[in-house]
Amino acid sequence: MNDNRDEQRRQWWKRNEGKYQKKPSMNRRKAGHDYYGHYVYMITVVVASRRNVLGTLRSPDESHSMAWVSATALGEAVKRYWHEIPLHHPHVKLLRSQLMPDHFHGIIHVTKKTEVHLSTIISSFKKACHFAAQEMNIPLPLWEKDYNDLILTSRDQLSNMMNYVHDNPRRLWEKRNHSDFFKVRKTVEAGGEQVEALGNVFLLDFPLIAAVQCSRKLTEEQIQERVEHFLAMARRGVVLVSPAISPGEKEVMKAAQAAHCKVIKIVDNGFTSLSKPSGEDFDACARGDLLLISPFKHQNRNTCLTQQICYHLNALAAAIATTE
Repeated sequence: MNDNRDEQRRQWWKRNEGKYQKKPSMNRRKAGHDYYGHYVYMITVVVASRRNVLGTLRSPDESHSMAWVSATALGEAVKRYWHEIPLHHPHVKLLRSQLMPDHFHGIIHVTKKTEVHLSTIISSFKKACHFAAQEMNIPLPLWEKDYNDLILTSRDQLSNMMNYVHDNPRRLWEKRNHSDFFKVRKTVEAGGEQVEALGNVFLLDFPLIAAVQCSRKLTEEQIQERVEHFLAMARRGVVLVSPAISPGEKEVMKAAQAAHCKVIKIVDNGFTSLSKPSGEDFDACARGDLLLISPFKHQNRNTCLTQQICYHLNALAAAIATTE
């Protein structure tokens, strides 16, 4: 019976795919990008209302060294239809995917220019999953409208996203088990200012906080001396605070984080309710070693780091500091 249903859905996919190509979804697409071309994408589709209908997050166990997602019957269908995409689109190569309780990540490589728009491929996949949910009596709609695509243009980007997708269950586990360290706070007092914060806000209450400020004129040897100086302080329990603007400041803060010391980073853009740290900052947040703060409200567009903003950020660091 299930084999017949699967075959019916495959036939539906084949018959109806052209309907989606007439009006490719452009709401979240990058203006001017050729979505018929030869590119690598990270695709994210999200369950409507963020319902956990695709799987359950499980803790590490004897069979899994990290947290993992146990798929529901619907989640298994979603994975199956994703892996069937190359059957319908031989020019698409699947590189990596990860099912999460309320969303799905997949990285694909469109290996040649084609007449099929990316939206056609993703819409067909989503529709097949929709029918599976319907048969399982799961409330519809299954997915949020549209999808997100990130165009990966370099090997470094691809490598980073491959790791990100693979690491998603562990990151979610850390967030759930250290939720206070991943909470965005819109009104926190720091250095006499109201700032937005993400991370361990208790770092602001530490008795010893030192501002890291290094001239741009420092030589590499002088920068290394500053790194060793501040690292010795941090290992004694002093919290380091800096916007990390100059090369020397960047090296000091990088070394402190690598040594699992406690740091406060001042950034030039605020946070949305869904903001989360990435890369090494994520693990530092989970340990309670990091606080990100900004005296500015969040802006969707890229901000320009002007001299005035640099002065403001450094002045805030100096105001937060309690020791030299």
